[in-house]
Amino acid sequence: MVERVIERGREPEPEETTSAYTFKWFRDRETQLREGTVVIRGKDIRWEQNRQSVIKPYLNPANWSKWGSPEWMMFCNHIKKQSGKHVHQGGLGIFVLQGKGYTVVDGERFDWVKDDLIILPVRPGGCEHQHFNLDPDIPAVWLAITFVPFRMACGNEARQKEFSPTYDGVEKFVAEPTQHVT
Repeated sequence: MVERVIERGREPEPEETTSAYTFKWFRDRETQLREGTVVIRGKDIRWEQNRQSVIKPYLNPANWSKWGSPEWMMFCNHIKKQSGKHVHQGGLGIFVLQGKGYTVVDGERFDWVKDDLIILPVRPGGCEHQHFNLDPDIPAVWLAITFVPFRMACGNEARQKEFSPTYDGVEKFVAEPTQHVT
């Protein structure tokens, strides 16, 4: 006679409703904002060569889950000669930490020096811009800051028009660039 063996399978977990998921997401986000890291140590962030220039990306979508203030993009930019040229919606603040140079926005030149703040205008279709260092002995270094939900609401367009002369076609981590001490 053949014995029948019946295995009882596990009952499926109840499906989570959209409302339950949403409230859980808000609670998790509140916890992140309350408990997220407040100080980002520069020594813990590596410099990267990309099509724009050499940057140190402090805040970006890849690491937002760690910080107490996600959805901001903040990075230092190190420019020996010039950055790449690109277009995006604007709404970006750039604080010059070192050097002197100029930025061309939609064909118009704007000069800047250390301690200046550059504000890229928000324009339909974006604003084309490129940054230039005027001192071959001292690199231009600045901190760029943008709030990503604002950028997304403006259309989030981004087009690369020209590459930085330091870009060899491969995005990669690089040694810390030589800084000029002022």
